[in-house]
Amino acid sequence: MSVTSLTTAGEPTGDRHDRRHARASAPARACYVFCMRTTVEFDAETTVAIEQLRRERGMGVSQAVNELVRRGLLPRPAERRFRQRTAPLGLRVDVSNVADALDALEGPTSR
Repeated sequence: MSVTSLTTAGEPTGDRHDRRHARASAPARACYVFCMRTTVEFDAETTVAIEQLRRERGMGVSQAVNELVRRGLLPRPAERRFRQRTAPLGLRVDVSNVADALDALEGPTSR
C-alpha cells in the first residue's frame, strides 16, 4: 500500500495516483480535486458568527461559512482620510514649557 500526498492545489502526487487519474474524465478529476472534504478549525469568534448565522437563516454549517467568506471578500468602502481641523484662538502659546502652556490655556486653578 502506497502513501499519497496532496499538492497545494489538492491534486494527488505519486505514480500510482497519477496514472489512475490521468485516465479519468475531466469531470471526474475535477470532482476528485474540488469536492474533497477537509477539517477546518475556527476560533471562538468565528464559531459564534457561524452559529448565529445558522440560527438566523436556518442554514447548514457549509452554507454559513460560505456566506461569511463571501462577505469578507466584498470590497470595503474607502476610508475617509483624516484631516486635522484647526481654528484660530487669537492666542499664541509657547509650548517649550508644558506647565506654562497649560496655565495659559486652562488657567492656574485647573491643576
